[in-house]
Amino acid sequence: MSAHTPHELAEAFPEDAAALHRLKQEDAHFVRLARRHHEVNREIHRIECEAEAASDERLEALKKERLHLLDEIALMLEQAPAD
Repeated sequence: MSAHTPHELAEAFPEDAAALHRLKQEDAHFVRLARRHHEVNREIHRIECEAEAASDERLEALKKERLHLLDEIALMLEQAPAD
């Protein structure tokens, strides 16, 4: 498994680094979303690197969950006040 896990929030939203940081500091719901995204993303990465076994259905469900989390995070970033 490579040391770099793709699809982390900083990569997904590079232009929103300040807002990501601020929301992680100030919004408990955002923190929960970011943590869950991190967990799901790592699990997907482990499965894709074949470090962990999973069915195709499990991988597909995780990818759908990651997309849902990204959608919710993107909405929060859009609604976040500008610096």
